[in-house]
Amino acid sequence: MITDIKGLHHVTSMATDAVENNAFFTGTLGLRRVKKTVNFDAPEVYHLYYGDEVGTPGSVMTYFPFGRMPRGTRGAGEVGVTEFAVPEGSLSFWQDRLDQSGVTGLGVESAFGERRLKFDGPDGDAFALVESPPRGRAPWTGQGIPQDAGILGFNGARFVLRDGAATAELLRFMGYGKIGTDGDITRYAIENGNAADRIDLQVVGDAPSAGQGAGSVHHIAFAVEGRAAQQSAREALLDTGYQVTPVIDRDYFWAIYFRAPGGILFEIATNEPGFDRDEDVAQLGETLKLPERYEPFRDKIEAILPPIQS
Repeated sequence: MITDIKGLHHVTSMATDAVENNAFFTGTLGLRRVKKTVNFDAPEVYHLYYGDEVGTPGSVMTYFPFGRMPRGTRGAGEVGVTEFAVPEGSLSFWQDRLDQSGVTGLGVESAFGERRLKFDGPDGDAFALVESPPRGRAPWTGQGIPQDAGILGFNGARFVLRDGAATAELLRFMGYGKIGTDGDITRYAIENGNAADRIDLQVVGDAPSAGQGAGSVHHIAFAVEGRAAQQSAREALLDTGYQVTPVIDRDYFWAIYFRAPGGILFEIATNEPGFDRDEDVAQLGETLKLPERYEPFRDKIEAILPPIQS
């Protein structure tokens, strides 16, 4: 059993237009862009990171804007909803703000006694704002969003699966415990986690298979403090029969990847070294940062990427 996972680290999705994506997350949602870099495997594509002031693990939504990419299709075998935590009593503020911004898919609902506002992202991404206690977290209050309404980080994520048994077993192996069921959704949580500590499994037996594209989650990352804990987790997963990648240096964290039984790509990422390793906190996300191997090609890369000014 893995005992070092703290909850979510980040969620990475795919998009079409980088400028539109940046405007939605920094403008409409008021998150801070904490890093502007490129896809390690496709340097002609941005990798944009949005979160709280310093990109605290458990707050960071990241995107690969691939340009002319077809939209993904919703279904089984994917992260169906990415959930952000907002202060209690703030849903009315958000409903008005999102409605005035032309955001689609708005609807208030409840699950496990929590009020939630569902909405769509620019590429049909499925999101929800969930009223939650702050649990020691402070929002980044950009774009006129008040302190008592700002996004605190992730609440968790909802997986859509045809059969949840094997994924539930994996979550238990990763230290998650079952805390309840509401309709066709079963909730798991990490005890003493980082507040982004909940995973919901929604079982829809007749759901079609999800098709990845713009608006789809590419992978979901779970947090561990450092490399020793990550190595221990990797060995435990290998011993259990999972195919796990070697450790990969992602500049701002180290990462390992493996495929969960329901088809979702899992990552385990370290909390170290963080997004301030190559920028002062006051300037996070302002300058294009490149992996070392791409630095000699900076001029060519910058000529390809669309400019993002704010």
